[in-house]
Amino acid sequence: MADDIRAATRTARIASRVLAQASESDWNAALEAMALAIESRSDEILAANAADMEAADALLAEGKLSQALVDRMKLSDLKIANAIVIGVRSVAGQPDPIGHTQASTELDKGLKLYRVSVPIGVIGVIFESRPDALVQIATLCLKSGNAVLLKGGSECRNTNRVLGQILVEATSGLPGIPECWLHVLEAREEVQAILDLDDCIDLVIPRGGNELVQHIMANTKIPVMGHADGICHVYVDRWADLEKADRIVLDAKTDYPSACNAVETVLVHESVADEFVPKVQQTMAEAGVSLKYDAASLDIVGEGDAATDDDWSTEYLDMVLAVKVVRGLDEAVDHINQFGSHHTESIITEDKASASKFLQAVDAASVLHNASTRFADGFRYGLGAEVGISTNRLHCRGPVGLEGLMIYKYVLKGDGHVAGDYQGDDAKAFTHETLDEVWRPYSGA
Repeated sequence: MADDIRAATRTARIASRVLAQASESDWNAALEAMALAIESRSDEILAANAADMEAADALLAEGKLSQALVDRMKLSDLKIANAIVIGVRSVAGQPDPIGHTQASTELDKGLKLYRVSVPIGVIGVIFESRPDALVQIATLCLKSGNAVLLKGGSECRNTNRVLGQILVEATSGLPGIPECWLHVLEAREEVQAILDLDDCIDLVIPRGGNELVQHIMANTKIPVMGHADGICHVYVDRWADLEKADRIVLDAKTDYPSACNAVETVLVHESVADEFVPKVQQTMAEAGVSLKYDAASLDIVGEGDAATDDDWSTEYLDMVLAVKVVRGLDEAVDHINQFGSHHTESIITEDKASASKFLQAVDAASVLHNASTRFADGFRYGLGAEVGISTNRLHCRGPVGLEGLMIYKYVLKGDGHVAGDYQGDDAKAFTHETLDEVWRPYSGA
């Protein structure tokens, strides 16, 4: 098994070097071929997904799968057309990410240094439950010139297998698109085999629950990009428009409760708590959301489920919302920075000073003002799609699209320059002048 995975990564490495040199028209033609293939073979995809869903429902009844995970598995004609296919074409509409000059410096006359974006190389992605994630990740990797190994959960084995076959077959033989740029892996044992290949795989991206992410982070030397939890907050400030706040909290909780950017705790300034807590109680009751109250909010509503200390650090991924009354903005920020997962946080206020302080003080990959946490998404951010959301503080952060799958190299262009000329008693001096200039491959190359 491990030898098979190593062989796959070797072919992926070779493919990545070819793919990185393809043209933008090559990538976009491949993406359109993928979109057309998914559309034409949607019945095949749905049949495979139905088989997975039947097995998943049985495991759900036995308590072996969560409702949130099962919800993420399900595909439909609408989801294929309005999410998966549109997502593929949106990636094609993104600008070419390779070869961008990020900085240019003249070290001395005729000696120019450029920092230029290039693909990372070979990406390993381990994900649970969401078969649409396979397509998102594959398309982003293709357009960013990266080869990819995808390992989905056993609960979606049939759907992932069919989707992988469709993408591989759709791109086979197309100009600039090498064989083996995409591998879909299935066996459970392949997870650790992937994690052991730190000499072959450049980046691992986990897409799943806390247990999966923590396991990956603890069992590999490969750099890991992602997030373990999505414990997101909405803070309703003393200067909030409460009708606006009520609508935003409802959307942030119920638009897609099992999403990592769904709100899990709403914090309410004490000066508006008497009015807002009953309002949000009624709105959530009508939507079927259960509330858990801290002592102050429970005093306001009179009866309900009391929140425990564990609730402040729980990612429900369900129709459950914790409510806490705070004395002010500083307490709200402190609570978020202590219990949040550095994912997505929102403040509802009409006061610009309060908004500015919140946006600067909260430690999160995305901070929002008067907007639902559900906007923290690659497609909604205009990234075309996303390989995941990163709460890392290195390389990239937040929803990760094409740009997050790039690294850079330095390109130095000289004319017989030697380092020795810049040493000793008669050393030449560096100018280190910033240039407004881009590097381009030489014409005719």
